[in-house]
Amino acid sequence: MSQLSSSPRRRVAPWADSVFAFLTHGSAWLTLSLLVGIVASLLVGAMPAIREFGLGFLTSTEWDPVQERFGGLVMIYGTLMSSLIALVIAVPVSFGIALFLTELSPKWLKRPLGIAVELLAAVPSIVYGMWGLLVFGPILAEYVQQPLQRMTRGVPVLEALFSGPPVGIGLLSAGIILAIMIIPFIASVMRDVFEVTPPMLKESAYGLGSTTWEVVSRVVLPYTKAGVIGGIMLGLGRALGETMAVTFVIGNFNQLESLSVFEAANSIASSLANEFAEAGEGLHQASLIYLGLVLFFITFVVLSLSKLLLSRLKKAEGARS
Repeated sequence: MSQLSSSPRRRVAPWADSVFAFLTHGSAWLTLSLLVGIVASLLVGAMPAIREFGLGFLTSTEWDPVQERFGGLVMIYGTLMSSLIALVIAVPVSFGIALFLTELSPKWLKRPLGIAVELLAAVPSIVYGMWGLLVFGPILAEYVQQPLQRMTRGVPVLEALFSGPPVGIGLLSAGIILAIMIIPFIASVMRDVFEVTPPMLKESAYGLGSTTWEVVSRVVLPYTKAGVIGGIMLGLGRALGETMAVTFVIGNFNQLESLSVFEAANSIASSLANEFAEAGEGLHQASLIYLGLVLFFITFVVLSLSKLLLSRLKKAEGARS
C-alpha cells in the first residue's frame, strides 16, 4: 500500500495538454490576426484619402463634402479635448469612491454603494446622451456657463475660454457626460486593486501611527499602481470611442472657431455615426475611414504610453530598492 501511495499518479489523458496548448495558442494568434485584419481593412479603405490629402489631413480644419475637401483636425481636437476633460473629472472622483469603499465606508454601506456604482455602467449610452441634451445641458447653460461668462467678461484669456452661445452644448458638456460614463469603470477597477493589497501591510502602517491618507499614498498606491493606471486607461479608451452620448451633446459642428470649452465641436466617433451611412463612395467615405484609422492610432499610442509609464515606474522602484 505504501508503494502504491508513493508512486506517481498516472496521466489519464496525455493528449489533453496538447489540445489545450493548441487552443490557447490558436486563440492568441486569432486575436492578433483580427487586429492585423482591422488595421489592413482601415488602410485599404482610407487609401484614396491618404493619397489625396496625406498627413495634411491631420492639420486641416476644412470639411466640405460638396467640394470634396476634408481635414480631420476639428474631430481629432474634439475627441482629445472631451476625453481629457472627462479624465480630469473622473479620475479624482473615482479615486475618492474607491478610497471610501475600501478604507472608510461602514460595512453595511460598502456593498450597496459598490453595486450602485457598478450599475451606472449598465445605463445605455443613448440614455446618457438624451439626459445630457434635455436635462443637464440647460442646467449647465443657466447655472454655470452664463455666470462664468458674466464674471470673466473683459478678462483676456478666460473670456475666450468661456465664450460661446449659452445653450449648454459643447466640449465641456460632452466631457462631463463622458466623465459620468467612465467613473464606474475606473472606480470599480481601483476598488478591486485596492482590495488586493495585503492587509498586513496596511495594518502595519496603521500600527506605526500612519493616517489613512499616508497608508493609501505610501502603501496602497505603490502596491497597486499598475492596476490603477490600467483602470484609468480603460476609462480613457471608453471615452475616446464613445459615440451616441457624445453625438447628443457635443454640437456636431465641423469648424474650429475658438478654443472655448462651451463651443460646439465634433468628435471622430460622432462624425462616423452621423455621416458614414450617407457618405458616397469616394473621398468622403475614404476620409471617414481615415478618421477611424486615426482613432485607432490614438488608442494605440495611449496604450503604448501607459505601458512605457509602467515600465519606467518599475525601473524607478528597482533603483530605489
